[in-house]
Amino acid sequence: MTSAFLAACRGEKPDHVPVWFMRQAGRSLPEYRKLREGVPMLESCTRPEMVVEITMQPVRRYGVDAAIFYSDIVVPLKAIGVDLDIVPGTGPVVAKPIRTVKDVEKQLRDLEPGDVSYVTESVRGLVGELGDTPLIGFAGAPFTLASYLIEGGPSRDHRLTKELMYRDPATWDALLGRLGRIAAAFLRVQVDAGAKAVQLFDSWAGSLSREDYVRYVKPHSTAVLDAVADLDVPRIHFGVGTGELLAEMGDAGADVVGVDWRVDLADGISRVGKDRAVQGNLDPTVLFAPEEIVKAKADAVLEAGRKARGHVFNLGHGVLPATDPDALKRLVDHVHSFEVL
Repeated sequence: MTSAFLAACRGEKPDHVPVWFMRQAGRSLPEYRKLREGVPMLESCTRPEMVVEITMQPVRRYGVDAAIFYSDIVVPLKAIGVDLDIVPGTGPVVAKPIRTVKDVEKQLRDLEPGDVSYVTESVRGLVGELGDTPLIGFAGAPFTLASYLIEGGPSRDHRLTKELMYRDPATWDALLGRLGRIAAAFLRVQVDAGAKAVQLFDSWAGSLSREDYVRYVKPHSTAVLDAVADLDVPRIHFGVGTGELLAEMGDAGADVVGVDWRVDLADGISRVGKDRAVQGNLDPTVLFAPEEIVKAKADAVLEAGRKARGHVFNLGHGVLPATDPDALKRLVDHVHSFEVL
């Protein structure tokens, strides 16, 4: 059986428009919240049985065309000994921020497969459960990981991150170079265990101008994507608020570029270019609207997607925790009913 998701990623014609959701593995599902009750986020990522069950839950409930591996972008950092935790309501918090070359050398070493043996076990278990449904592995891009490590946690303006970027480019390149190797190794572990595609999340790249992205960030994202090119799996690149960066993000080595909801998909396709597929881009909050509006908005995305080399339907960011799971199921069914010309 040919996967519609993999076909769209490769620019081939699928028998229907494929759909999956970022953050589909949990958040809005009551069965996810029940399973996670009392278990910290990072701990849950190290329990293979839990990872398999959480990853499978939305696949069973929605019938999506791909599963996204249940993990977190800071998992490989925790695995190599970085003192951090995911604080509920806040996000990743780093005990000792990294701001010098000595900090880089002291706190960051290369990731070895044995550091994340639970990831290998989880992926292998999932491949057996998923059958013909492909699993997407993922990693955080160097810039986004660096922003957490430099700021010590989430930031609205990324002031300390940009300050280091401008003031000390040598330290900046040392930090992002190391993070790039860690991200690439984390992706490779997942593909070696059976993942059929990868997504590089650069969640905060939208805080940069195009000029700064090209100078300070793109080379390091390119290094990650190049490092897994030999694995011959589709490489998806996604960021939030990255409308002005779409062409560059594709040029960094992506086969598929994620477009967030702030950009009309037709414009996004034009910016990405004819050589790459696109993913997106329904506003996640549309799912709270009446059903006829959800369908109308989805149809607009689907129609625009016809002009792309390939189109994977998705939200323009992650599923919001208060989303009604039934609304997601109806959306999946609606996308699958869309006629492929």
